Formats: sequence, structure tokens, C-alpha cells
Amino acid sequence: MNEKMLLPVTKNQEVEMEIIDLTHEGTGVGRVDGFTLFVPQAIPGEYVKAKVLKLKKNFGYAKLLEIIRESPERVQPPCPIYEKCGGCALQHMSYAQQLRQKTGMVEDNLRRIGKIDHAVIHPTLGMEEPWRYRNKAQVPIGEQEGGLIGGFYAQGSHQIIDMEACLIQHEKNDEVVQKVKKIAASVGISAYHEETGKGLLRHVVVKVGFKTGQLMVVLVINGDQLPRQDELVNQLTKSIDGLKSLVVNVNKKNTNVIFGEKTEVIWGEPYIYDYIGEIQFAISARSFYQVNPVQTEVLYGKALEYAGLTGSETVIDAYCGIGTISLFLAQKARKVYGVEIVPDAISDAKRNARLNGMENVEFAVGEAEKVIPWWYAQGIRADVVVVDPPRKGCDETLLETLIAMKPRRIVYVSCNPSTLARDLAILEGGGYVTREVQPVDMFPHTVHVESVAWLSLKE
Repeated sequence: MNEKMLLPVTKNQEVEMEIIDLTHEGTGVGRVDGFTLFVPQAIPGEYVKAKVLKLKKNFGYAKLLEIIRESPERVQPPCPIYEKCGGCALQHMSYAQQLRQKTGMVEDNLRRIGKIDHAVIHPTLGMEEPWRYRNKAQVPIGEQEGGLIGGFYAQGSHQIIDMEACLIQHEKNDEVVQKVKKIAASVGISAYHEETGKGLLRHVVVKVGFKTGQLMVVLVINGDQLPRQDELVNQLTKSIDGLKSLVVNVNKKNTNVIFGEKTEVIWGEPYIYDYIGEIQFAISARSFYQVNPVQTEVLYGKALEYAGLTGSETVIDAYCGIGTISLFLAQKARKVYGVEIVPDAISDAKRNARLNGMENVEFAVGEAEKVIPWWYAQGIRADVVVVDPPRKGCDETLLETLIAMKPRRIVYVSCNPSTLARDLAILEGGGYVTREVQPVDMFPHTVHVESVAWLSLKE
């Protein structure tokens, strides 16, 4: 018998069900006769009518048709292109409920994957004003009716949704993108077409210093130069207040990666500056810099608290990037060593240390799992190690190295609760205990959550 015949629902069938959970992508989860259906934009506690769109062996996908019983946590999304864009999967949910969902996500991963139920998991730290928090916009450019459009890709596609405002971007970013589109079109610059590989302007990247107001604009182009560049520069510099840096990046590859290898400053300075707390950072076109500086201060403040520094400690910062956490730690540590695989990031980190007059920080280029054992062989003994890995989590060799080094504290900064849980379980198996975990909402209205975990060596 065909397996599909055994399923309790069929494609295009309209069904009613209660939403019982939320996936890590922000999609509602319901069941019909025990069969799981995923329903975007539905909230736990709601009773809904939905149309079955796609079926797999053990689950299916459905489209929300009607909310029969609405959750008290449902709100009207303020963004006019919310349903098309898909960038903010939780805008239809109250902010207080978003924070509760994120806390639950961290708790669930630690229990289910890490088998960790003894740690104190604090409620997620949210923002007083959870809008307009992003300091960087990366906007793909297209063409429509003879003009340039710019926005974000529609959910699950590469179709650009033109927009005038993104409610999670700093207002300056929106304003600058609009001006660039208009001025670039006026001097005859064409938009890049993915399908044909023709056209010039691929992306407009805008960076704004929240505390300084300084602006950088990066034009990513599919060619070696801009036509009528002098005229373009003249118009942009006159019309954009606070512009400090105008940069061209060349990317002629058929790729989804935004930046190419060649970057050239065509007007102004190679850097803009901003602050996190008291520490100043130089931000270049290619620098990685946390996109929510308000919550970054909260996140790093918690990391500093969990490090428990008194001024006598040696600290290692694995995956140090441009030195953001390293310099925070250096305020309270005797010595900080930072390691990062990206050479440009280490150059930025050294520059940022000099910028702040910090001489108790040393940076090295390389893989953390290779450099840290080498440091250990040189006699460097860390009292505290801070790790802030990418979404895939820590390299297992690095975790084994930490277990062998036995720092008295490990502070783990994570952007992915599932790999955090996996890595904490490995560290606990090697003699550590997870004391506390503090989730921080760096990206309101999205499903992402960052966490800071404090581990100490068992006595």
C-alpha cells in the first residue's frame, strides 16, 4: 500500500488544529491525529484552520487560513512587507512572548541535547526599544520599470522586495539606501542580474556608528570601475550627512557571497568609528562588528561578569574577531591573548588595541585549536578562557585542549543554542560544571538568540 494512503491528511485538505509549539525557525507546530504539521505565523495556544501544502513521511507543511482562537500574545506586525520579506519571523508575536520563547529555546536545547538540567538559566535580556537596532544594512539591488530597487529577498527566493524602510535598521541606513538608489540611477548605473551575470551594482552596504553618527557606504559592483564616478561621488557626498567613507568592492563572481576580494576607498577615510561602552572601535568595509551595539554591550558586560576578573588573571579569547570581547576583558585582566583565523580581523584587533591605549593584549592569527596548544607549550597558563565561536560551535580539538589546560573558568558566548548544548556536554564530561546561562536578545523579532554560559572547574 502506498505510504501516503496511511497519512491522516491529504494535500490541499483544510484542517483545524491547536498550535502546541514553535520550531527554532519560528514556525507554529500543530498535530492532526498525531501527524505533525508546520504552520508559519501561528502562535502556540492558538486554534487555527490551515491548508495542507506539502507532505513528507512524518510531517507536513500547511498555510494559515484562519485563526479560530487567537493567542493574547498575537500583535499586528507594523512592517508593511512583513509577510513577503520573511526577515523577521516573529513580528506577529508580542515582544514579551518572543523573549519567553527564546528562553524556552535555550532551556530545551540544554536539557534535550546537553542533558544539562542543573544550570541556572536566566530569562532572556531584551531591549527597552526593540526596533531600529541594526547598524549595518546589506541591500541587494535590482531594476524595475527603468529604476533601481533595493530591499531584501522574499522568503525562500531571490526576488527582491523593494522597500523604503526596514523597521529593524537604523533610520540612517534606510535614508542612505534610498539616496544611493536614486543617485546611482541618475548617473546611469545599472543593477546586476543574477541570471545573466550582466549589470553593475550588486549590493549597497551601509554602516552607521550609533554613538558617533559616522557613516560608511560600500558599493559592491560587478566590474572594475564605476561609470561617471566623480559625478556619483560628488552627489553622494553632498546629499548624505555624516558620510565619512565611500568604498567600492569588486565582486565579479557568480556567487551568493556579497563581497569580492578587491576593496578600494574612493572618497574619505578607510574607517568609521564607534563605541561599545567606553571602548572605541575602527570599522572598515570588511570588518565584522556586532550589528546590535546596544545589546552587544549587555552581552559583553555579562561575559565580563562571568569571567570574574580581579586584575591578576591571564585570559585567552578564542575566536576573537576584531578584538571586541578581548578589549572588554583587558579592562579588568592582567593579560589577554586573542586568536582568530582571519588575518584582516587580527590587523583590526591590533589597531583597536592601539586606539584604546591597551598594552596588555596580544593577538595571533591562526586556528584556535592549534594556536592555544602552542601557547600552552610556551608556558602560557590561562585562568579564564572565553570562546565565541561561529554557529557550528567549537572545534572538538579546542574543547579537548581546554579540558587539558584546566582554566578555572570558561565563558562560552554562543549564537546557536544547539551547538552550545553539545559543547557544554563535552566540557562537563571533561571536569567542568555549567553554573549559569544568560540568553540575550541581540535580534528582536527574529528567531535568533545569543547566550553567555559560565562554567567552572569542579573542585
